[in-house]
Amino acid sequence: MANLEKSSSHLMETEMQARSRANAGKHNEAYFEAGVSLDEQDGENSDDFDPWALPELQDLGPKWSELDGLGKVKRVSLFSAKIILLLGFLYFFICSLDFLSSAFRLLGGKTAGEAFASNKILSNPIADLMIGILATVLVQSSSTTTSIVVSMVAARILRVEPAVYIVMGANIGTSVTNTIVSLAQSAERNEFRRAFAGAVVHDIFNWLSVIVFLPLEVITGYLRRLTGAIIGNLHLETRETNQKLLKVVTEPFAKLIIQIDKKIITKIALGDEKSQTKSLIKSCVSETERNVTEKNETGFEYLKTVIDKEDTCTFLFKGTSLSDTEVGVILLVFSIALLCICLVCIVKLLHSMLRGQMAKVIKKTINADFPGPFRHLTGYLAILVGAGMTMLVQSSSIFTSALTPLIGVGVVTIERAFPLTLGSNIGTTATGILAALASSSNLKGALQIAFCHLFFNISGIALWYPIPYLRRVPINFAKSLGNKTADYRWFAIAYLIIAFFLLPAAVFGLSLAGWQILLGVAVPFILLFLFVVIVNILQRRAPGHLPVVLQDWEWLPKWTRSLEPHDRVLSKVVELKRLCGSDRNPRGGDNQV
Repeated sequence: MANLEKSSSHLMETEMQARSRANAGKHNEAYFEAGVSLDEQDGENSDDFDPWALPELQDLGPKWSELDGLGKVKRVSLFSAKIILLLGFLYFFICSLDFLSSAFRLLGGKTAGEAFASNKILSNPIADLMIGILATVLVQSSSTTTSIVVSMVAARILRVEPAVYIVMGANIGTSVTNTIVSLAQSAERNEFRRAFAGAVVHDIFNWLSVIVFLPLEVITGYLRRLTGAIIGNLHLETRETNQKLLKVVTEPFAKLIIQIDKKIITKIALGDEKSQTKSLIKSCVSETERNVTEKNETGFEYLKTVIDKEDTCTFLFKGTSLSDTEVGVILLVFSIALLCICLVCIVKLLHSMLRGQMAKVIKKTINADFPGPFRHLTGYLAILVGAGMTMLVQSSSIFTSALTPLIGVGVVTIERAFPLTLGSNIGTTATGILAALASSSNLKGALQIAFCHLFFNISGIALWYPIPYLRRVPINFAKSLGNKTADYRWFAIAYLIIAFFLLPAAVFGLSLAGWQILLGVAVPFILLFLFVVIVNILQRRAPGHLPVVLQDWEWLPKWTRSLEPHDRVLSKVVELKRLCGSDRNPRGGDNQV
């Protein structure tokens, strides 16, 4: 009976919290464009509070001028120690991304390779696009996907036309990593708002570019024609290139844990059936043949070929009896735990370091524009910086993932992060170009697809960045999603699952069924989406031009126009699970959180 009363009181409390959130949500709609969320103001007035403004962290310690000699030495020493710790955690953060990529390769690398090898799957542009997204999500690297595609084109297994659409999909799939990284900042509402928006602005830009340029490429083939003309006028020769740059620093530690044979995925994609049964974990055994002279029983000498086997590497999972899937799961858990620990420590260190005058100087320097008439060139310099940094680390995922916590803590604005992210899209194409230059056959075809990747990203930047109005589209869209995640934390996970798994898989399945079925299902959804977007714009800017019934959405069921009912259901499910757990363990029930 006591447990029943306790459960009833908990449910009533949950219901009251949900209602208060619903009321706050209604009031929030008036401030939606400004990005104001009333349930997280912490005492701030709604007219003054801007969740997108960079926070000012006050330095609570004594001023530098007030310190004696010993105090100054202690402060400098402490700050130096924090910088060393920050670099250390950043190092292990980058290594955790490497482990995460290896884990996904072990779990889904062979599946991705088999998908590339199937000509039936690569049947139309939409299917090719979705294969690019899903394959990149599975291997956690657009560079790997692009390199596989380049190898297939070089081997004449894949034509340039479908390869272009796969590369477009790889561009979308690579942004899943920094979206995952942003989840680590979900503990603090406003930090999560900024971090998630800073991460998804990459997704949104890539989706918008694909929506525009995929139909254009299908109709005109402009990327193939442009790159074909460029390649035709170049004098080309194969070059073996293997520039590691940052990997020289991170590989020694990463190779102590796991080493993946990436060539097996490529061989599977190229149709090598023997590779399908091989483990992706490196065997690290080099075989050398040598001839030796031996005598038989009659004393006759003969030559015998002997194969010497030698171990060339040592790492934790070498020679393991576990399957690739089991090692992948272990590595996935380890990499996510390491990533979260490093990210939390990085955020804490940044919070303690970026206070007072120093924080103002750093923020002003990073987010400042050039003076006078040159201020419009600042963003283009940021694009070049993003491209250069991505070429240095040889991964757009690493660069954008390292940028995400800086956006969350308020060091970098989303407006400044956007051109840096666009630059990373260009920088990541360098890997594909290097892979193409190393091709021994069909060098022109391999380099053409690498150039298609480059010019696709340049086309997206040329469309969405120079014009201020168009530039605000992905930024405002990202901010609106950031506002949603600030109000409903579970929305971020739902977005991640839908945008990178369910939607691509569903569209891929429909595209395999035939273009008639795909259009029959997709066109009504697209038209409905466009209708809702247009009506929403008119509701805010010119409601008088709409019929009375369309001047608001109050006539629709609440679950179709608000996340609040879904949030209430999820809250009840979580609460019931907690109560059921406490009922099964009555002794420890009162102590559970």
